[in-house]
Amino acid sequence: MMERTTGQAERPGLLLAPPTGRRFHFDPGALCLELLATGGPGEFARFEVLHEPADLVRWAGESRLRWPSGLEMAVGERELKWVRRTRDALFQLAADRAHDRPLDPGCLSAVNAAAAEAPLTARIEPDGTRAWAPGATGTRLLSSVMRDAVDLFTGPYAHRIRECGGGNCSLLFVDTSRPGRRRWCSMERCGNRQKVRAHRARGETARPASSDAAQPASSDAARTS
Repeated sequence: MMERTTGQAERPGLLLAPPTGRRFHFDPGALCLELLATGGPGEFARFEVLHEPADLVRWAGESRLRWPSGLEMAVGERELKWVRRTRDALFQLAADRAHDRPLDPGCLSAVNAAAAEAPLTARIEPDGTRAWAPGATGTRLLSSVMRDAVDLFTGPYAHRIRECGGGNCSLLFVDTSRPGRRRWCSMERCGNRQKVRAHRARGETARPASSDAAQPASSDAARTS
């Protein structure tokens, strides 16, 4: 849902650059949830970054799909529109799951339809490394992403899909930590902001109610004696 920058470290997740503030690393914990950072339905349409086919190709190269290497895609305008529609359906499903709401049947149908297509295919290179096979398309990309969504929503972490606890942040992630207590999209961003707010609140509590309260009771008498 934010402008994306390149050059992130070789670790899962995306490097996001909000309109205001510093860029930060965001790992939503699943490929399908990485796609939700490109925009969304309704009020989230203002964060859209998939404006043309090249934008989808760029996202794929920065997502978890960058492993294995060699992902070269041909994406058409109609495929891009399908990706955006299906992403919006998945966005609604993830938000509903995060807030324990019933899952919308229409959104489920959209995700299942995309997952039913042929996915991206990996292969073994002569040197023994893993790479993507030629012939990648926007449709195959979408299928791989939505198959990941099927795995997430039907797997052991389905109940851990959450929305960031930041006051004005709606990034969605799956908490794969062992204790299951993740609250923030990123400790670099919303987690750090919460720590600063808590620190300030503790300072306000410890501070005297007013400077007048600290004055000795006899000070006025001393000035008039």
